[in-house]
Amino acid sequence: MLVLLAGIFVVHIATVIMLFVSTIANVWMVGSYNFGTVSTGLWLLCNKTCTQLQVSSQDEASLKAVQAFMILSIIFSVVALVLFIIQLFTLEKGKRFYVTGAVMLVCWMCILVAVSIYTARFTGEMAYSTNPHHGYCFILAWICFCFSFIIGILYLVLRKK
Repeated sequence: MLVLLAGIFVVHIATVIMLFVSTIANVWMVGSYNFGTVSTGLWLLCNKTCTQLQVSSQDEASLKAVQAFMILSIIFSVVALVLFIIQLFTLEKGKRFYVTGAVMLVCWMCILVAVSIYTARFTGEMAYSTNPHHGYCFILAWICFCFSFIIGILYLVLRKK
């Protein structure tokens, strides 16, 4: 049981770190153009230097929603990690980690909404770029989506023995 708890804890910390990286780094879409490689993220457009990401007025609300939901997912993931540690030492034997699982599933929903909006509105759209494709931050966000769902379900099922 201790090995299972330790494994879940390690995967949860890895998920938090990957959420931070995918939100902060600016490699959600990557493309090439005449002078090199260009990448866009949630905040900046980078080629050799980074500048503010220019979006049209109709896409601005979508980008703000993606930014907000990714930040919320980080917050909920960290809160779930703290709750797990607190519940680990305060729960009686045989009790389940319901609160921690519920908070982690809210994190999962935030990631789902953010990545779905980004996929629907911004995939394949890069100014001055040929052959745009997804960057590692986009892929990390989907990996965090899978991990947070699995962790949330495991917390709901897991009993403290």
